[in-house]
Parts: sequence; C-alpha cells; structure tokens
Amino acid sequence: MSVLGLLTPDAAALAGAVLVALVLDVLFGEPPARLHPVVAMGHYLEAVGRRVSRAAGAVPRPGVEFWQGALGWCSGAALVAALAWAAGWAMQTLDPLVHAVLLGALLKPMLSWRMLRDEVRAVEAALAESLEAGRQRVSWLVSRDVTALSETQVREAAVSTLAENLNDSVVAPLFWFAVAGLPGAALYRFANTADAMWGYHGVRSGRDWTWAGRWAARVDDVMSWVPARLTAAMIMLPSWWRSWPSVVANARLTPSPNGGWPMGALAVGLGIRLVKPQVYALNAQGRAPTAADTQRALDRCARVVGMLALLSLWVLLWSWGIRR
Repeated sequence: MSVLGLLTPDAAALAGAVLVALVLDVLFGEPPARLHPVVAMGHYLEAVGRRVSRAAGAVPRPGVEFWQGALGWCSGAALVAALAWAAGWAMQTLDPLVHAVLLGALLKPMLSWRMLRDEVRAVEAALAESLEAGRQRVSWLVSRDVTALSETQVREAAVSTLAENLNDSVVAPLFWFAVAGLPGAALYRFANTADAMWGYHGVRSGRDWTWAGRWAARVDDVMSWVPARLTAAMIMLPSWWRSWPSVVANARLTPSPNGGWPMGALAVGLGIRLVKPQVYALNAQGRAPTAADTQRALDRCARVVGMLALLSLWVLLWSWGIRR
C-alpha cells in the first residue's frame, strides 16, 4: 500500500485504516507496554545504544562512533520495515473490510493523539494544584531541568510539546503511511524514537551521543521536514495565508529545522509567546499563555486531527464511488 493507492480503489483500505487507527486511539489510548511496538523499538535502541555510544569522559572516536550509530540505526530500521511489510503483505488477500480494520489496528501504535492530549491536560490540572505539582508533571513531557520554571514557563513548555508532538505523534506517521503504507509509518516511528533516545549533542544518562547519535538525528530531520510544514499549515487553517509569513519567520528561530514550524504556528495562531530560555522565543510580542490558552491550543490541535479523519473519510467514500 503506497501513495499510489490513492489513485485506485485500493485507497479504501488506506483511508479505512486511518479512520480505524484514529478511533482506536481516541477510545482506548495506548496498548499495554508489553504489546506496544514502539516500546519494543525503545528496548532495541537502549540495548544497541550502550554499544554504539561512548561513556562520558572517554576518548572520542568521531568516525567510529558515527558509523557504529549509523549501522545500529539501519539494522533496527531494516528489521522494523521488514516486519511491517510482512504484516501488510499477509493481509492483502483478506476481505477489504477485515483488511482495513486489521491494518488500522497495526497502525494505531504508530500514532498517539489521546495520550498527548491527556498529558497536556494533566499539566494544566497540576498547575491548578500548585506550581511544584505543575513542574513535576511537565517533567514527564520535556527533558530540560524544570526545578526553576515559573507557572508561565511550565505552561509554555507544555504547549510547545503539544505543538511539536502533534507532528511527531500524529501528522508525520500518517503522512508516511500515505507514502509507504505500514512500513512507512513504522519506519518513521522508529526514526523519531531513535532521535528522542540518541539525538543528543552531548552527554545523556552517562553516555556521550555527540557522534553516535548524529545519524539518527539527521534522518529524523529529513523524515519530519514535509510533515512539520503540513502540520503548521493545518494549525493555521483557515486563515493561513494572512499569518504564514510570521509562521515562517518564527520557525527559523529554533535550532531544530522542523520543531519551530508547528510551535510557531500555534504561537502565532493563538497570539501567545512560547519561550525556551536561552534557546528560542516564538512570537515574542505575544502575551503569556494562560490556562484558557492551553485549552485553546488543545482545541486547535484536535481540529487538525479531525481534519485528518475527515480527509480519510472523503477518500474512503470517493474510493467506494469508483468501485460502484
């Protein structure tokens, strides 16, 4: 199943699978950890990561570390893609409805809207209790030191994570599913997980990733390039044409070539500023976000998910029209 399937009646299985995956996500959230393929990817990356990276303080070997990291990444990616391809191939002869349902069930773990939404809500609920509770809760979402964050900074961190992960956890997996079927979605999820675990310029958990994680970081940048910009455009709909130049200008302020697009779009769209001290200040002239803005941000991101569902439904109905 590939993007070429959008031009044929086979698009029904593609679109139906997306609808099934989104419904399963909203209704049930994440599968148990022992059955979650992304958790299995994490176990692989953790085990291989200890071998390809060097201990903090050890003598650096840039070339060796880079190619070890690249080989470890490629080996895992090949395994993930092969398993996903085999699963998709095994379903090709099934009844179209059964095919779509099973394909959607396999696609579901590659995306995660409900968990992202609930975690951001939990940060706001924790802030309503106390600043310290909010700091502790947002530490589940970000890797930075949260001990000195103000209430505004906690909220900015949560909303920024919401925007960036709308792309990483929803739009990008579905984009690659449209391009390359289940192997595409699985490969993207592997690449994004590898970037989260390996893509550090420096020391993390006692290991130096400056060179060993460089391949993983670059591949994730490449695979997220188009989806990040699509995410920003959907966040800004229906008035993207008026504010798009401001989104572009803000997107260039972040170190990441992709993260600034959805974050900048949400900041500009809501008229708020999103600041990570000493790293970026998006829509700096905007107001500090409030609890109401967190809900507005969630509503706008939910609208993007709804648009993806409606697009899938349209493709499904259009495909059925071809079959008739």
